[in-house]
Amino acid sequence: MILKNYILSILILIQLFSINIINAQQQDFDLEDFIERNFPIQDSELNYEDVYESLFQIYQSPINLNKANRQDLQSLLILSNIQINEFLAYRAKNGDFLSIYELQAVPEFDLQTIKSILPFISIIDDGLQSDNRYLLRRILEEENNYLIIRSDRVIEPKAGYDIETDNPYLGSPNRVYTRFRISHNDDFSFGFTAEKDAGEKLSWNPGQSQYGMDYWSFHAQLENIGKLKNIILGDYQLQLGQSLLFGAGFSVGKGSQTVATARRSNLGALPYTSVLETNFFRGIAATYSIHSNLDFTSFYSYNSIDASTEIDSALSQEEYFSSIRLNGFHRTNSELEAKNAINAQNFGGNLLFTTTDQKLNVGLNFIQTIYDRPYFRQNTKYNQFEFSGDQNSNYGLFVNYYWRNFHFFGESAMSSSKGIGSVGGFIASLASNVQTSIVLRHYQKDFHSFYGNAFGENTRNINEKGVYWGLEYQPFRKLSISAYHDQFIFPWLKFRADAPSKGNESLIRFNYKFNRQINFYSQFRIENKERNVETLDESNLYGLANGQKRNYIVNLDLRPKSIISFKMRAQFSEYLIEESYTNGMAIIQDINFDLGNFRLSTRYSIFDTDDYENRQYVYEKDVLYAFSIPAYQNTGTRNYVLAQYKFSKNLQLWARYSQFRYLDLDSIGSGNEEINGNTKSEVKFQMMLKI
Repeated sequence: MILKNYILSILILIQLFSINIINAQQQDFDLEDFIERNFPIQDSELNYEDVYESLFQIYQSPINLNKANRQDLQSLLILSNIQINEFLAYRAKNGDFLSIYELQAVPEFDLQTIKSILPFISIIDDGLQSDNRYLLRRILEEENNYLIIRSDRVIEPKAGYDIETDNPYLGSPNRVYTRFRISHNDDFSFGFTAEKDAGEKLSWNPGQSQYGMDYWSFHAQLENIGKLKNIILGDYQLQLGQSLLFGAGFSVGKGSQTVATARRSNLGALPYTSVLETNFFRGIAATYSIHSNLDFTSFYSYNSIDASTEIDSALSQEEYFSSIRLNGFHRTNSELEAKNAINAQNFGGNLLFTTTDQKLNVGLNFIQTIYDRPYFRQNTKYNQFEFSGDQNSNYGLFVNYYWRNFHFFGESAMSSSKGIGSVGGFIASLASNVQTSIVLRHYQKDFHSFYGNAFGENTRNINEKGVYWGLEYQPFRKLSISAYHDQFIFPWLKFRADAPSKGNESLIRFNYKFNRQINFYSQFRIENKERNVETLDESNLYGLANGQKRNYIVNLDLRPKSIISFKMRAQFSEYLIEESYTNGMAIIQDINFDLGNFRLSTRYSIFDTDDYENRQYVYEKDVLYAFSIPAYQNTGTRNYVLAQYKFSKNLQLWARYSQFRYLDLDSIGSGNEEINGNTKSEVKFQMMLKI
């Protein structure tokens, strides 16, 4: 303790120089900006809402550094293996942290690292200052609560709102969203989410599962009740192992974060709060501590899903479903017919063993899925090994082992079809400024996992083999370099590839931070993937040809010590297949103003693309909990204005206007979504109230 008090005395002097920097970090923290800077992946398939939700909840209820384990620390995707090891060693040697400023005494923790994790951590003394209030009182007096109400709509009329259309939209063009949550980290969480999409009808019709809003989600969670570590009623997700069977939460995939995102963390059962209406559980999940080193998680779910049902008229007259509808839209009579058409039961569990020093954990997973009707996909060549029937079982084993500055991880599972899926690799901190990762995966063509989200090229873990290598290198403080190369094979046919195919993808990114006000990065990504092309001698047959896509990005952030900041960005892409060459580009200019309680974000961009393959995905600032990553396609301009005003710590308002203006189109979209004209404008309003 004498040594520790001496260290803290020295740190008080250091605080005089660093406290202004750290306080500024706390006051000016912008979570959307943090995500954009650290995970700038332009990909329409990534669920940014889950990414945002995971970080926002940690931000609202920071991780207590005096209780945090390896899984908690690595789930931030900020700290390296060396830094996590040094942190745990320091805490084991010196005891609980007394102040966040003590982090400056942890080896390998520089000021930049501390600034990065500061919004997501806290120091709480669980001794004399522990919270002994009754649960109801803790809930009623909890400050971490919010109510969000949002409405948005496209201004221009769409064809689907014309009552003379064959299959018109039944509701208004307004999208309405509301959300409430009250939570405290490691204690409790209660909340609900409700949404009506544009075109959906506000209706009270229990027969069609309509209760005002078209979609409702709710959860109630309690944690750390003696040996009962976690229990959730309502909607939830599971993230265990490498997400081969249970994948939820913060799973970013391939991008400019080339090392930390290669692995998954054991986060267990998590409340589900998204408006995505598929791939979650509804029921109960609980984790019980059998022993200090052994936890058991069990769950049961009964949920309805949207599906297209048909009658087997040729044979048994039995009703089956041929596809699951993932978009969650119930705007027309035909879409309402598919709503909640199938009932799915899921039950299973996880047994997790963790050594006392947290250097080894081993887990067993099991899940059984039962549909109330059989599932038969459309009969195509590439669907021959897909799941069919009304039941599926998965058994899996995963391991995490930490040795020095290495983290070895792996998971393997089998489905009822006897198909096997496996993923494994390691992350290593070779030096304080060098990290690397290796991931190998093999998902057989008949491996069926309905709730998995393991590392891979496909959106599902099936019919894929691959090897991924990632590297992060910081030659000096201002410059960082990240890169990856991924080699993959699809052993069986797939959509748009009528033969076994292969491909690879590489990325390199240079980031140079001139100072706190000026940051520059450039990024190059190239992807090769085989796909169908028509043969010259027979138009009804297809051959494979390699399609190559190249993406280039340069980005400059200017944040002078004033109320105004700038961002300039240019993107360019090329697509080559056989003799065909097309390209696309986008140039983006952001000007943002920060006047304390009032913030104004603006953008003006131009784009010109030859085809769909060269669409440009660009992250846009939006209201809290809403994400805008539109595809810039064709030729035109894109602009938006986002205003945010903080009336008090309990009330914030947002307003946003955005518009596409196309120079080469007379109409936008098709079918019910068609707009007659060359502009598509959207307005959005949101209120956030703390109770």
